[in-house]
Amino acid sequence: MKKRHEQKLIVLSIALFLIFNIPLILIFNFEGAVWGVPTFYFSVFTFWLLSIVISYIVLKRYYE
Repeated sequence: MKKRHEQKLIVLSIALFLIFNIPLILIFNFEGAVWGVPTFYFSVFTFWLLSIVISYIVLKRYYE
């Protein structure tokens, strides 16, 4: 894996660290539901799933 692609994963890690920080994650803590799931849980698991998909794409495409 080249240095440029490793940097993509590092940027993803830093972004996830900032997104899962308490002040930012509490933005999604309000009343309501998406498909019957509370918005807080839906946002946490959506960000988590997106990070897995992005990591998979970067590793699958650029792994040597």
